[in-house]
Amino acid sequence: MTTPQTLAGLSVEELIDFMPDGNGRLNDKMGVQLVEVAAERVVATMPVEGNTQPFGLLHGGASVVLAETLGSIGSAIHAYPAKIAVGVDINATHHRAATSGTVTGVATAIHLGRSSTSYDIVITDELGRRVCTSRITCALLDAPTA
Repeated sequence: MTTPQTLAGLSVEELIDFMPDGNGRLNDKMGVQLVEVAAERVVATMPVEGNTQPFGLLHGGASVVLAETLGSIGSAIHAYPAKIAVGVDINATHHRAATSGTVTGVATAIHLGRSSTSYDIVITDELGRRVCTSRITCALLDAPTA
């Protein structure tokens, strides 16, 4: 994984571990693997197998899970330590089917503000063909005090 050395004194791995559910049980079930993590750009992969709908195609909801994971992690890194990120809007356009292999999601920050963040997420198949385009907006709320 390519990561900045530290974020507010924590490594990216420590920051993800700090989150209430770590990297997330749903992400573990779906096989999401982080590849690159920074507030400006987050990249992860996810297998198609095990994440399909009844006709054997990558489930649209699985694409949205991958997109939300990427945008939420980037937002959390941007917000840390004073704020936490919560998703308030996500949309997705499904362009083509994926039936096997691995898809890759790349989230690129389009707004990193004081009270909100937004990311464009492009999900591609192993041939680099666009499977899904998504956008997420997260609100940044004051972090709870200990």
